[in-house]
Amino acid sequence: MNKVVKILIEILLAAAAVGLVYLLYSSIMQPVNFNKEKANRQAVAVQRLKDIRTLQVAYKSVTGKFNSSVDSLKQFYENGEMEIVMQIGSLDDSLAVVNTEAIKKANRNLKGDALTAKLQEAYAAGKKVVFSTVTKVPVRDTLFNNRPDFNIDSLKFIPFSGKEPVQMEATTKMVSGVPVPLFEARVPWNSLLKGMDRQLIINLNAESRDLNRYEGLQVGSITAPNNNAGNWE
Repeated sequence: MNKVVKILIEILLAAAAVGLVYLLYSSIMQPVNFNKEKANRQAVAVQRLKDIRTLQVAYKSVTGKFNSSVDSLKQFYENGEMEIVMQIGSLDDSLAVVNTEAIKKANRNLKGDALTAKLQEAYAAGKKVVFSTVTKVPVRDTLFNNRPDFNIDSLKFIPFSGKEPVQMEATTKMVSGVPVPLFEARVPWNSLLKGMDRQLIINLNAESRDLNRYEGLQVGSITAPNNNAGNWE
């Protein structure tokens, strides 16, 4: 074997070794990179489902039921009002407590709004009292004020899916003879992880089925009350 042939064989063997190392590294890193990107996308989707839950709970506090349409929740956010309870005075203020009890005793025949009106009169007159009052405020001025990144228009779409809609349902079921409003919102892995390794997505779905869990992220349930919990919690 001449020297040139020997050098060529050594180069080919070295290239083959490098190729094998690269393939081995890729096979190891593929699931690692997949899980890293999955975690990033999941964080975005979980926040979106939490925002939907926040709006659903607020909507139910006003209407007594949940809604099956994200568009309707958007309208509620942009145009709706909700009641908030405001406390005037402090229970730690002993003088305010004494004054309040005195007014209640003097007006023991009054209840609810009528009694609150008496306490409001005393407060307006400069007297220290303690009472709660209910007022209506715009939903958009109440929710997500600490979230400069909140975007109501993106709420209906599954992140990274090319604008596939979040799957959502709402219903009312009888539980122990009592009508209970229920809702659920879902983000399937197939949509959230679109464009990622197909086989690893198939494996993830199979793992979810084996654990008898939804193949994706879900908040709430229309089959049984779960306190509007998310399956990531």
